Amino acid sequence: MEGTPLTVRYFAGARAAAGRAEEALPGGRSLDDLTAELTQRHGDRLAGVLRVASFLVDGVTCHDRQAPLPAGATIDVLPPFAGG
Repeated sequence: MEGTPLTVRYFAGARAAAGRAEEALPGGRSLDDLTAELTQRHGDRLAGVLRVASFLVDGVTCHDRQAPLPAGATIDVLPPFAGG
């Protein structure tokens, strides 16, 4: 359902690049569409993070970036983590 917002949660470097921990965006789109809008909203710094990030959709790794996101889904943006 297009009117049900998606929640985007940012972690680590994605949070720093977006300047926020989370935000709500309109639904009815794919992950590719969503990342394009996030790039427009937040600029090149976040775009660089999004290119290398992993995405969880309601806690499950997203493999099909063109599939419609479920209404009301929570999308976690996980940049690569350093450490061991």
